[in-house]
Amino acid sequence: IHDAHPADPDAACKALVRAYGRAGFLKLAVSDGKVRPDVRSLALCREILARHHGLADFAFAMQGLGSGAISLFGTVEQKREWLPRVASGEAIAAFAMTEPECGSDAANMATSAMLDGNEWVLVGEKTYISNGGIADFYVTFARTGEGEGARGLSAFIVPAESVTVEERIEVIAPHPL
Repeated sequence: IHDAHPADPDAACKALVRAYGRAGFLKLAVSDGKVRPDVRSLALCREILARHHGLADFAFAMQGLGSGAISLFGTVEQKREWLPRVASGEAIAAFAMTEPECGSDAANMATSAMLDGNEWVLVGEKTYISNGGIADFYVTFARTGEGEGARGLSAFIVPAESVTVEERIEVIAPHPL
């Protein structure tokens, strides 16, 4: 990316993620579920990318943030399904925590999840979702009622086809939001 304000940040972000995957860079940000990425290498890579363009760093960092809960707490099946695809740049990750009424205050989150037969049904609204609209999946936090405050939350992997994006949020620095 050479343009400080790409005309299409969504396309630019997708292209960056694919290029990072092909080059093997995403292995610095995405755990394979067994070995965590080296923090020093991760920091150096982010510093170099950010020096060249904020969107370059953003595209890289979001792959790690969006898949972090899976690598730390996912099932073996979830790790096998998603982590190699995120590390190769084949799948774009998103992290859905922030809500319109409480920001990123997890203890006051209103989105809920209820078990309906064998499936979880999530009801709620999220905002300021980085990679919103371009992600292949959203790690989404919802209240399951198992405890007070943040203790009553669970994370869910929500495929993009199950998400409705209502609006794009324009910000000064271009990125998918």
